[in-house]
Amino acid sequence: MQALLTLASAISMTMAAATGHAPHWSYEGAEGPEHWGALAPDFATCATGKTQSPIDHAAFDAKQAVPVRADYHAGALSLLHNGHTVQANFSPGSTLESGGHSYNLVQVHFHTPSEEAFNGKHYPMVAHFVHKDAAGKLAVLGVMFEEGAPNAELANLISHAPKSMTPAHEVAGVALNPAALLPHDLHVYRYAGSLTTPPCSEGVTWHVAVQPAHASKEQIGALHAILGENARPVQPLNGRRLIAD
Repeated sequence: MQALLTLASAISMTMAAATGHAPHWSYEGAEGPEHWGALAPDFATCATGKTQSPIDHAAFDAKQAVPVRADYHAGALSLLHNGHTVQANFSPGSTLESGGHSYNLVQVHFHTPSEEAFNGKHYPMVAHFVHKDAAGKLAVLGVMFEEGAPNAELANLISHAPKSMTPAHEVAGVALNPAALLPHDLHVYRYAGSLTTPPCSEGVTWHVAVQPAHASKEQIGALHAILGENARPVQPLNGRRLIAD
């Protein structure tokens, strides 16, 4: 389990915060997104990259959405707060199949509001499921959340979520089923993108679910109270198109 937690931290979307030697960054002020590229040489891609995430999906036609298969399974709830988001780590066994390729689910974390936009509209929250294949390539599945009925699985996570910076720890006797956080219809927009936090590394295959999942206003508010505004602004498309099968 410790090896998994180390791997999960290494590929976290907020990986810069995981090491005490990394420059500090934030979502506002002099260390906010518009300045990330200048905070450290390793962060230069945040300013110079051409396939950056998140994006506004207005240029993508919903009829072009492609199916993916998430074979997720329940496991022990392992949580951390890295100073930028709440993250749940997963043991091996859950996978995402996309375009004939398999990725292993490593972790899920949250942003309030959503980083992704749709014709300029942001959802109040997004979950980013981070995956890694055998060659070390990353794939992310973004699931928007809109206000609706309470989500029982999310309630379980929120009730144990650290409210301040906390190392990864397993919550005794509590399980999390990531499949219960997904929408019923898992068709996605797929495109070439990047990490949405420093160092903004590119080469990440992004999948953004067309249909949102639901959570109650109170649940979304509870996570927002912990996370604050932790969304990077949308980035230029630079001619990118949906990756089709």
